[in-house]
Amino acid sequence: MDKVTELKPDVVILDIGMPILNGLDATKEILRDNPQAKVLILTMMDAERVMQAARDAGARGYILKSDASRVLVGAILALEYDNTFFTSRVAERVHGGYLENVHSAQKKRMVVPSLGPREREVLQLVPAGESTKQVAGLLNIRPITADSHRSNIMRKLGTHKTVGLVLYAIRNGIMKVSSNDTDIEERASSTA
Repeated sequence: MDKVTELKPDVVILDIGMPILNGLDATKEILRDNPQAKVLILTMMDAERVMQAARDAGARGYILKSDASRVLVGAILALEYDNTFFTSRVAERVHGGYLENVHSAQKKRMVVPSLGPREREVLQLVPAGESTKQVAGLLNIRPITADSHRSNIMRKLGTHKTVGLVLYAIRNGIMKVSSNDTDIEERASSTA
């Protein structure tokens, strides 16, 4: 660390497993003291979590020692010209992990609450502006039952206002927006 502070190099090559200070902590310290420096990790560790930790620490490049004879000079030049450099195997693993995280997040967002058949019918009528009494009359049920279905829907959708039901209905194609009301979703979002 003393040499890095003294010489202020443009590119610093570190291993993850160093004796006194590991490469991740060293990366953070170097970049804290010299933000213009570019850190290249040269290591045998090809675990995805270590690669991601190196990126999170601020490393601009990550190459495996097994690839060093082929790519080390190119990696240094890439960092020197303010680019990043990851050997193909590292890039595949990091990119694969990123895509897996994106896919997982999309799956979580796409979880649709399980609504019963009667709840779906109520959901189609409430955003259309029907009162609880009108919904009950249209579905031939008691108003208290219609209100109970509406409460259950709101609980399942995690909303406490009718505007939340409207937004859900618009976003899921249950309710269509006319061309005169193209900004209804934006107006509803601002009041939610």
